[in-house]
Amino acid sequence: MTSPAQDAPVFRWPVRVYYEDTDSFGVVYYANYLRFLERARTEWLRALGVDQVELAGQGIGFVVRTVQCTYFKPARFNDALEVRSIVRANRRSVLDFEQQVFRGEELLLEGTVGVVCIDAATLRPIAVPAALRERLHPHIQPVRTHS
Repeated sequence: MTSPAQDAPVFRWPVRVYYEDTDSFGVVYYANYLRFLERARTEWLRALGVDQVELAGQGIGFVVRTVQCTYFKPARFNDALEVRSIVRANRRSVLDFEQQVFRGEELLLEGTVGVVCIDAATLRPIAVPAALRERLHPHIQPVRTHS
């Protein structure tokens, strides 16, 4: 995965590690990183003016379809972290995010998250609404191919 820090626009969201985020070894429990990634995606949509409550009222929701993460170094209680996010693809019903967690400039985790737009009543995939697709379009970074 390429570094979101090298691409624009990158959405950056600060996260503080609380005691409740850590395991018996005093490091962030691996699954809690997923919570940090979720918060960053939610705040990115909020920053774009997307009201998820309004979407839910229209019967539109988003669910995680795929997650792939690589953990490099542990975070610990009270660490100040930053989640960096970009969107790489906006397919008919799927948004693919690349996200990284940093402590300063030290990379702790990188991952990809595929999010599917669904009809809340049927829980079946639907197309991302046109108005939302238009709002997202300027923020999508092309998928990089390795040559």
